[in-house]
Amino acid sequence: MTKRPVLVYLLAGEQSGDVLGGRLMAALARADPAITFAGVGGPHMVAEGLAPLFPMHELAVMGLLEVLPRIRRLSRLMRDAEADIRAKRPDILVTIDSPGFMLRLLRRLRKVSVPRVHYVAPQVWAWREHRVREFPGLWDSLLCLLPFEVAFFAGHGLPAEFVGHPVLESGADQGDGVRFRRTHGLADDAPVLVLMPGSRRSEVGRLMPVYGAMLGLLRERIPGLVPVLPVASAVAETVMHLAGSWPIRPIILTGTSVKHDAYAAASAALTKSGTSTLELALAGVPMAVTYRVNPITAIIARRLIRVQYVAMVNLLSGRLVVPELLQHDCTPERLADEIYRLLTEPDKGVAQREAFRAVVAGLKPASGLPSEVAAQAVLRLLRADEADQS
Repeated sequence: MTKRPVLVYLLAGEQSGDVLGGRLMAALARADPAITFAGVGGPHMVAEGLAPLFPMHELAVMGLLEVLPRIRRLSRLMRDAEADIRAKRPDILVTIDSPGFMLRLLRRLRKVSVPRVHYVAPQVWAWREHRVREFPGLWDSLLCLLPFEVAFFAGHGLPAEFVGHPVLESGADQGDGVRFRRTHGLADDAPVLVLMPGSRRSEVGRLMPVYGAMLGLLRERIPGLVPVLPVASAVAETVMHLAGSWPIRPIILTGTSVKHDAYAAASAALTKSGTSTLELALAGVPMAVTYRVNPITAIIARRLIRVQYVAMVNLLSGRLVVPELLQHDCTPERLADEIYRLLTEPDKGVAQREAFRAVVAGLKPASGLPSEVAAQAVLRLLRADEADQS
């Protein structure tokens, strides 16, 4: 009897998870070309051979209140995913980030006999630490992106493995600034400001109007300022619409390589908090970080958050390396002042870049690329399960 190919079932719920999943799939396929895939993912995972059960963007909801209108639809999607996993009986299940959805799904699958890997540790070290008590039995292997997470989870009796941060494979530091300026007809000394409003519609809707008003304040203070907007495909149409009313017409980019070229040409950046801060750090772009959520969500979050900083660069440095302008400080006036200082005071950029180098060094695994280390962890669990069954 011919043994069927190994089936790896992966689920990702947002753009960053799709990128992680795509790289993981590629690394797994290199290690074993006979592996097959099923699950939920976006364009990066589709490019590696995944036929999604349903569109990934339906899971990309963030914020305590923002989720409420989608509860019934999300519940239906969870039932569909659970039924598909039970029907397909994969050899291993990999859930990627999106803890609000993935951990609930894993709870529903507790009694399903399949090895489970959760890729990207839930950030309970930042808020709601009591939730750690719910985790035993949800997964067999937890893959961490940040080096301090292993000790945190070990302290709660949960084994974890540091596999390195995927930003190291992003190519964010490989852009060509000269090419970017030539492509867009920009002078060598034109000040380029990268603006990153996020990859979710809720983020874009809150930040784009503030960014536009900020540019109105900067237009006279920084002559010739060139705003550049790298955007995710899922929100590109929304971004283009909202940018249409800006006082300075931005350059809008939708590809990864052109985004990295923009980083190389950038004088400074303004970004929402998240992985984008590590991309910019890798590329050596001085930045300010901002964010704004529903006011009630913010009140609840303030009561729960346990860490001093929001920006990952600051968190990993243990100090305020980049300015954080959050919620009430996310105003056109405050943002304009911080960006003006970054564009006119070179010492600020020099200090940030020095701190960035130390942050990036701490994100590297002992050897290999993060996706390869993660793939090997998945294969080890798969082989251990096969050995137990033989």
